[in-house]
Amino acid sequence: MPKSDLKKRLEAGDLVQAPGIYDGFSARIADAMGFGALYLSGYATSASLLGKPDAGYLTATHMADRVRTICDVIETPLIADADTGFGGIVNVEETVRAYETAGASAIQLEDQRFPKRCGHTKNRDVIDLSEATAKIQIAAEARKSKDFLIIARTDARTSLGLDEALRRCEAFRNAGADILFLESPESEKELEEIGKAFPKTWLLANMVDGGSTPLAPPDTLQRLGFSVAIYPLIGLTAAAIALQHSYADLQNGTANTNRMPFEELNRTVGFERIWALDERFGKDD
Repeated sequence: MPKSDLKKRLEAGDLVQAPGIYDGFSARIADAMGFGALYLSGYATSASLLGKPDAGYLTATHMADRVRTICDVIETPLIADADTGFGGIVNVEETVRAYETAGASAIQLEDQRFPKRCGHTKNRDVIDLSEATAKIQIAAEARKSKDFLIIARTDARTSLGLDEALRRCEAFRNAGADILFLESPESEKELEEIGKAFPKTWLLANMVDGGSTPLAPPDTLQRLGFSVAIYPLIGLTAAAIALQHSYADLQNGTANTNRMPFEELNRTVGFERIWALDERFGKDD
């Protein structure tokens, strides 16, 4: 069942910062840092698991399995990307149930047309508002606990303008969404307009370095009315650079000391618990 801490933190008025993770190892590292939530990024999962872009390759099974794996090794509440719900109404219903059972605290559903695209890339299109609203309604009805939060995302800003995106957010809120996510606003002024439009609703801001939305510090986002800030690629982009440097150093025969020591790596993945069990019960044959 989902952890209730996320909803409690939002009710307390805190800005919840959620760094992007993509596998069990990145989740373990972020879990130890004390964030209010972690964010399972579809982009980062597609890149790390499949080696492919965030363009509709991931399935519900891919993501539900990843949610389950991560929730098994963390204590921090998990916000999990579910793209378009991986199909129609029935698929959304099953995806919500799978994510909630796997232990996520919130599921993010968007109104893009399949095959979807990363929210800060081109060639995105959205489905009809009635269809998108129905998906949010069935998602809210399918969950077992109100502690499992529904995040409704619209990608309408880029192709249809801010007014249409705000209209969709209003419809999603009325359909049962707990958190509204208007993707890719293009200025701080637009962030401010979103906050003013929904002063009593939890709002999510997506902070992508190099994306369409200007990066804003946490205090600014909170002042503008946002309750959640996700940083979906902060882990993947850092890991990518580190891997490039390490592999290049190996290829060039140069020393690289900017790596996690083996002892710390063992602790991070949880070997200390295995060794403690060995001491108590003897080593397995």
